[in-house]
Amino acid sequence: MASYEIRPLQLRILEILQTIDSVCKERGLRYYIIAGTLLGAVRHKGFIPWDDDLDIAMPRSDYEALKKNANDWLPKNFEFINGEDDERFPFMFSKIQDANTTLWERKHIKNFGGVFVDVFPLDGVPEEGLGRTLHFIKFSFYKKLKYFVYRDPFKHGKGINSWIPRLCRRFVSKEYVHLKIKKLMTKYSFNDSKHVVDYDDGKRGIFPKEVFGDPKPILFEGVEVNGISKPHDYLAHKYGDYMVIPDGDHQIQHDFYLLDLEKSYHDLDINEFNR
Repeated sequence: MASYEIRPLQLRILEILQTIDSVCKERGLRYYIIAGTLLGAVRHKGFIPWDDDLDIAMPRSDYEALKKNANDWLPKNFEFINGEDDERFPFMFSKIQDANTTLWERKHIKNFGGVFVDVFPLDGVPEEGLGRTLHFIKFSFYKKLKYFVYRDPFKHGKGINSWIPRLCRRFVSKEYVHLKIKKLMTKYSFNDSKHVVDYDDGKRGIFPKEVFGDPKPILFEGVEVNGISKPHDYLAHKYGDYMVIPDGDHQIQHDFYLLDLEKSYHDLDINEFNR
């Protein structure tokens, strides 16, 4: 059971989405709400009631343009966070976060910041066959390597389980892992590929590019944002019978380690939490 009220958090996240929507439309950038956010828009006309995050995806060229110009295009309290610029950030996607807030997801992960929206780049993938299989074998290898580089070596004690992450940390840098993963992800151009992927869900995240198509308006919490061209095809592939609401055991809300909608994470004294 989460220790915070979810609705104020959802509304703060919605403010971030509205800002992203405004910036992208002003600059001619494509973005789409995806995953559980799109499911919420279709099934609930907004957030899934127990969902406390929000996902968007952008074709790689639009994603890189926003990343490059985020400091100029986004409001001053918004930050574009990614692993290339901040080695503490352990993910292969990015976050746009509100620096006037504090959100610390898990105590053992020292990467903390503000309330955020997840931003996934969309890249091309090889067509079905051996090339695609080998591509995802490589991706899985680097993803696992990244996990070991970032994992606390002593998470499960100081025995055999600590050896692999300790060796990885000794011989592999975080910068190296990020560079190798990005090189692999960007090997196939979004524009030149028939199928695209956000890499968040393995091969299940692969779709014909026309499923995304041109951004299509959709209402989310009464606000018009960008959906995808064929939401039914996307949701059926990703979730099956997506209009069926799961039972209570599968209505999972995060229980963040620390959440403060009024205080900036820049004012957080981490030493207070390490005593």
